[in-house]
Amino acid sequence: MEELRLLNDWKAQKLWKLLDKKWELAEYKKQKAGELLNVLVIGAGPCGLRSAIECALLGCRVVLVEQRDRFSRNNVLHLWEFVIQDLKSLGAKIFYPKFCTGSIEHISIRQLQCILLKAALCFGVQIHDSVTFVQLLFPKKIHNTVTGFRASIEPKGHILAEYDIDVLIGADGKRNTIPGVFLLEFLIEPKGHILADYDIDVLIGADGKRNTIPGFPREEMRGKLAIGITANFVNNKTPAEERVPEISGVAYIFNQAFFKEMYAKTGVDLENIVYYKDDTHYFVMCAKKQSLLDMGVILQDNDDVSKLLSSENVDQEALCRYAQAAADFATNGKLPALNFAKNHRGNEDVAMFDFTSLYSSKCSVRLVERMNKCLLMGIVGDSLHEPFWPTGSGCARGFLGVLDTAWLIREYGLNKRGPLEMIAERESIYRLLAQVTKDNMNKAMNKYTIDPRTRYVSLESTLQPEDVVQIVSSDNPRLGKMLKSWQPPQL
Repeated sequence: MEELRLLNDWKAQKLWKLLDKKWELAEYKKQKAGELLNVLVIGAGPCGLRSAIECALLGCRVVLVEQRDRFSRNNVLHLWEFVIQDLKSLGAKIFYPKFCTGSIEHISIRQLQCILLKAALCFGVQIHDSVTFVQLLFPKKIHNTVTGFRASIEPKGHILAEYDIDVLIGADGKRNTIPGVFLLEFLIEPKGHILADYDIDVLIGADGKRNTIPGFPREEMRGKLAIGITANFVNNKTPAEERVPEISGVAYIFNQAFFKEMYAKTGVDLENIVYYKDDTHYFVMCAKKQSLLDMGVILQDNDDVSKLLSSENVDQEALCRYAQAAADFATNGKLPALNFAKNHRGNEDVAMFDFTSLYSSKCSVRLVERMNKCLLMGIVGDSLHEPFWPTGSGCARGFLGVLDTAWLIREYGLNKRGPLEMIAERESIYRLLAQVTKDNMNKAMNKYTIDPRTRYVSLESTLQPEDVVQIVSSDNPRLGKMLKSWQPPQL
């Protein structure tokens, strides 16, 4: 890293000035807060990479593992203003000069990952692609020495196989590979990876809906049947394409004439539609089931949503025609060609999904102690709280969860408060996440840090230490006794 600082290029100097300003924030205690912690982050999505950056700023030794070997997600994220400011503070405009230059503030997931990857590497994060977190291994005694918590990974023999972990953060979405407190086996693929012997203090699960970290029970919020469609078309960036206006969001209840005309002319019946122009022409819409049946997209009706939208019950070519018709009508036929971009499998990048049910984890962290070794586990991003896409809140709430988790890791590293008190504070803050909107956060966005008080207007401790006893597990008689007999202090 020191060699990079010697570059005379003006962009490099401007970047280091930005990153140094972040590095020197008082909250990070000159990188002393996390200097004793080994952190493993699972997943290189936006929230996983953002978590890794925060842990590095705290002074932690940070390792991130990602199952895939490339960034290939074309879908586009809407960005709240504080997220834009946050990314600019990490050099987004230097890494990607076109960042947020359009009429609507958004970015493709792939481009966002590229920006955060570069920033993470500048802060010293160690990143391993093509590595799968399998399960967690809890401490054991070898030759009179007790190992720390470790990850079993694939491929076998990887350098991470011997990496002791202090904090584990799951950002792998619904997959959630982080185990519960009684399932502490940690495997990583490929076998024999260097991480196999890496002792872990903190484990962060950030692998989206996949969420490979079990032990974080989820709550389901069900609504009426809602079927979403995403479609990405090739953007050749021609003058004709540049002139087509974006659509920040059109809903049926506000523009019934538009949707009725669309249905009359194309047979496509929608609740809403959004169009963002980025690396691709990105469309996302909510379709009515009957029109999907009428247009032959869904072959047979079924009350079971999983069977209704199963690959066997969907005509992929009809789905492509449906999405093209919607996109063509919404843009008044002004996009010269609607050729699908390719997804990571090399197929047309169009997908249909169910968002009738949204899931949120019942807790955001867990603390486990075995043989006097402690592990803090957390989940962020879609693993923690699945967003309702029409609100455009996914990336914003994801980043808020990342910053809140970083604050907990800071407090954990400083070790000036008891574990139950710290976890109760974190869980109280987590309860605010689903209620956050653009309008009810602190207005001074330039002052946002990992300290929750800089971001949330109303910050109350709704949970007490006795309320979080069930998410802490210990074989230490001292702590075990405290967990069983804890009493609130007398006022």
